[in-house]
Amino acid sequence: MSLLRTVGRPMLASMFISGGLNTLRAPEEVAPVAEPVVEPVTERVDALPDRTEQVVRLNGAVQVVAGLLLGSGRLPRLAALAIAGTLVPTTLAGHRFWEAEDPEERAQQRIHFFKNLSMLGGLLIAADDTAGAPSLAWRGRHAAHDLRRDAHLVSRSVRATARPAAAVGGARAKLAH
Repeated sequence: MSLLRTVGRPMLASMFISGGLNTLRAPEEVAPVAEPVVEPVTERVDALPDRTEQVVRLNGAVQVVAGLLLGSGRLPRLAALAIAGTLVPTTLAGHRFWEAEDPEERAQQRIHFFKNLSMLGGLLIAADDTAGAPSLAWRGRHAAHDLRRDAHLVSRSVRATARPAAAVGGARAKLAH
């Protein structure tokens, strides 16, 4: 793994591990702010808990686990996608700058909103990062291409040797009679 990945992944993950742990420890502090986003989502997604505190705690747990995976370089692409999935509702719930009435509060929330948007961009780049190795799709396409080429070569080889073999077999059959 490159030095940039070795250092960058834990740096990107650190914010989510820290924030996720805080949310796990005290979901009641975040739940009131999350309610406007959580309520419509839980109405549509039956798999989620009904209580906002439980959804917030689940969100924090995903951030901690995925953050640890991303930071350690284990399943980094999946971990980055999982964190990205939690960051969208977190940002929409926690940094609604368009609703802030105080200009200073609005400015602070806008900064946090765009900071989260930047981190989302970094997570999407990390989710697409194959660490220099070809993606599974690329490997699959090239394996299929190689198999077709090999099958064509075998077919040509069989055809090229079948005619002379048939001629020798016919000549032997005539000699045997």
